[in-house]
Amino acid sequence: MSTMTARSFPIFVAILLLVAMQSRTIQSKPSGDPFGFVKHLEGCHKNGSVKGLHELKRYLEKFGYLNYGHQGKKGHNHANDDEFDDLLESAIKAYQQNHHLNVTGSLDNSTVHEMMQPRCGVPDVVNGTKHYHTHKSIHTLAHYNFIPGNPRWAKRQLTYKFRSSVQVPAAQNIRSICAKAFQRWAQVTEFTFQEVSVSSPADIVIGFHRRDHNDGKAFDGPQGVLAHATPPASNAMFHFDADENWSENPGPNQMDLESVAVHEIGHLLGLDHNDDPNADAIMSSGIPSGIAKRDLRADDIQGVRALYGFAN
Repeated sequence: MSTMTARSFPIFVAILLLVAMQSRTIQSKPSGDPFGFVKHLEGCHKNGSVKGLHELKRYLEKFGYLNYGHQGKKGHNHANDDEFDDLLESAIKAYQQNHHLNVTGSLDNSTVHEMMQPRCGVPDVVNGTKHYHTHKSIHTLAHYNFIPGNPRWAKRQLTYKFRSSVQVPAAQNIRSICAKAFQRWAQVTEFTFQEVSVSSPADIVIGFHRRDHNDGKAFDGPQGVLAHATPPASNAMFHFDADENWSENPGPNQMDLESVAVHEIGHLLGLDHNDDPNADAIMSSGIPSGIAKRDLRADDIQGVRALYGFAN
């Protein structure tokens, strides 16, 4: 094993510094793919049994499309097996319809591709319910949705603070980025958002957490569920998965922190996932790695204004 000479050592350090400057990464973790199992199920259809289908059932249950509970003990058994039954086919069709895919009930290439995208952890369907709200005019068709029950804030001045169970580098950058994300919503509404100290009461608590973090919504490691948030309520929160490769200028396999923050704030204000077939809206459920999607679209703006009765 050779040793580094005194002359080569400064060159080595300079190379390291140059690489580090290419991307201001907030947090780096080993890559992972919690949704990668879906790829191995491509082509599956009803009346078959394929190893790994139970993972697909858990995926669809997690995001609100599948529920074996009402079928009693027999249904519970099917929830944990690899049988492609009628209920699974119906759940896949509902998923395909919601994401504007070809409704086949089988795991075709387009469905597999969509399911593998990193996404928000808030379910697309809650208790079998999704509040579809379409707004039609001569020029536009909006696809925004409200969280079931139409929860909303009674006040317009909201405070937030940071409290994490995992230490994340560059905390000052994180605060600055989240402030910019809040400002994007403030500019199109009557809301104001103010950060307060960790010891002060706050309407919203933001934090970075890993795996099981005692809110009943365990994270799954890099590239799966990126974050989740509560609807408008006292003690509202949104959590980032600390295992993601977060960045403020995302490169390949990095997640843009501000893009995800803007999305989760939409949930905090009462917006549900959007049905935009082009996935342009901030409130679309997924976002690929390496992409910055920070600007509110017409659907996002119209949705929050309609929910609160703000002037358009």
